[in-house]
Amino acid sequence: MLADFFNLVHNENMKIYRRPRTYIMMGVLVGLVLIISIMWRIFGSDYTSMWSVVREESSILFLLITIFTVIVAASIVAEEFTAGTIKLLLIRPWSRTKILLSKYIATVMFIVLLAFLLLVSSLLVNWICFDLFNTMEKVPQLIMPMGTSNFEYIIQYYVLSLITTIMTTTIAFMISTIFRSSGLAIGISLFLVLIVNNLMLLLMALPYKWVDYLLFAHLYLTPYLNPEIPHGDMTLAFSLSVLACYYVVFMSITWYVFNKRDVAA
Repeated sequence: MLADFFNLVHNENMKIYRRPRTYIMMGVLVGLVLIISIMWRIFGSDYTSMWSVVREESSILFLLITIFTVIVAASIVAEEFTAGTIKLLLIRPWSRTKILLSKYIATVMFIVLLAFLLLVSSLLVNWICFDLFNTMEKVPQLIMPMGTSNFEYIIQYYVLSLITTIMTTTIAFMISTIFRSSGLAIGISLFLVLIVNNLMLLLMALPYKWVDYLLFAHLYLTPYLNPEIPHGDMTLAFSLSVLACYYVVFMSITWYVFNKRDVAA
């Protein structure tokens, strides 16, 4: 039974990695790391730390990872309806829950792969460009909690960024499942990320307690890594708790709609 589910997940991964766009996304990601690092090496200060460049590249390119994975999450369900292949899945001896779960797991695996690719390429390229061993003692490092190394900080940054990306991708996955439209899922998800998140800066200034429970007040977790940024009454644990509640709601809606709707029609 478990082996059958692994085969189902493998099948969904094959659907992702047999598409040329997947490798184009990977190539764009690595290519941008190279371009940013080389341009920084040429036009930046001679006393730049490789860790600072890795941090800045990660903050920029994680947004790109979010866009790429939203595209994959929005299409992995909706395109089954468009092509009519969803019927072929449903006539097989797999429950709808397993079918949807396999698609979601494959999407999360793709997120982790892109993040790992970004981490490895940025560390390697910037080590080459900025010489890790010669700069660590000469240039200012990242602002970190006491006792935290540069590498540990970057890993923590990636973990928190992954949570943000997974939440955004889950929204796209939910919208795609409910409305069977990849375009709508991509549009709404990117609108929420690019527009609503900026509006949250205004809402957070309002003296209302309910603002603390809005999703987008907690979607970006990396500021918690900077001890110099004030967070008011907010804590990382509180933000993770709020995100967990939203996550359960989003996944419950997704599974309920997929299991109840006549998807074979």
